[in-house]
Amino acid sequence: MENKRRVVITGLGTVNPTGNTVAESWDSIRNGKCGIAAITHFDTENFTVKLAGEVKDFDPSALIDRREQKHLSRFTQFAIVAAEEAITQSGIKESNEYDPSRIGVIVSSGIGALDTIESEHTKAENHGFERVSPFFIPMTISNMAAANVAIRHGFKGMCTCPVTACAGGSNAIGDAFHRVRDGYEDVMIAGGTEACISPLGIGGFSSMRALNHSEDPNRASIPFDSERSGFVMGEGAGILVMEEYEHAVRRGAKIIAEIVGYGANCDAFHITSPNPEGEGGAECMRLAIMDAGIDPKDISYINAHGTSTHLNDSCETKAIKAVFGDNAYNIPVSSTKSMTGHLLGAAGGVEAVFCVKAIEEGFIPATINYRSPDPECDLDVVPNEGRNAELKYALSNSLGFGGHNACLIFSKA
Repeated sequence: MENKRRVVITGLGTVNPTGNTVAESWDSIRNGKCGIAAITHFDTENFTVKLAGEVKDFDPSALIDRREQKHLSRFTQFAIVAAEEAITQSGIKESNEYDPSRIGVIVSSGIGALDTIESEHTKAENHGFERVSPFFIPMTISNMAAANVAIRHGFKGMCTCPVTACAGGSNAIGDAFHRVRDGYEDVMIAGGTEACISPLGIGGFSSMRALNHSEDPNRASIPFDSERSGFVMGEGAGILVMEEYEHAVRRGAKIIAEIVGYGANCDAFHITSPNPEGEGGAECMRLAIMDAGIDPKDISYINAHGTSTHLNDSCETKAIKAVFGDNAYNIPVSSTKSMTGHLLGAAGGVEAVFCVKAIEEGFIPATINYRSPDPECDLDVVPNEGRNAELKYALSNSLGFGGHNACLIFSKA
């Protein structure tokens, strides 16, 4: 470990259902405001699912002119806006340490531009398939959020896009952390972005019975509650600027927090269900703790994957108990998905932003709208009210379809 470089966080950016900047979103999270509401992106008259965590009043015109917006899908626009906020806060481009060849970008998306695929397919059915937009392919493919961030800023280091469903945002951040720690880049822009609140996206998840059907926003995304019955689709992006410690110090950057551990593995069990004993998730947390070189007792807060599906929340609870033993009951474990819904490939990115803010401000977000305890989920889920607490290490879990698991550990600066 001793020759591995330290990696710090110098910038944060987000667009999500609770706010279109870090300040706005974090204020909502601190105050337990729910970002879930009726779907407005399309008419839900013939859908059983009526609610989602949409990004509200999103207008990227200050950054992306109207003409260019037509050639960029919504998931890419989210990433551009969130990355701009993070990069601006970091001040990296104004520094004398700025070397574009040593700056990389890793931005995940689980599905890419599903909305564009749907609209262009409809156009093709009506007018012929060779009449689709010449921008159709570059608007649709999942790597284009990462590519567009790199192109806009001229960052020439590694640029890639892990597509690992709901683990993607955390995989992006973890992979970027290791790139910097191992000396391949000095700075990485990393996170996740997603925008698939569309007829096909909602229809697809609904037909596999993954989505909640409640029409009450306060009883829809209810992680760890015994009445939970499916997740609520969210959208948005969460981006971090990660930097080698000495590099950040040399340029006088404000260090917000440090990233110290990353674990990634696979359940190798089922395409959608987690291992019922939570073995994969447990081992993933152990890998992250080992990577950080800390003791499990050092973890002060867990931002759970906590999707509000029956299996996820009970399996994740088992996994946490397997790793932390009796001490699991002393660790606050909350799910901010109770406020944002589930952002799929962007979830890990947005939740990393929340973990860093939690550490920076000494505040644990609540699991809101918690009403009916479940004996299978009997940890301290920080019900309904957030709380002030000195946090040393925060752990963030992301567990995706396909059995993909990713776990990140952040520490105080």
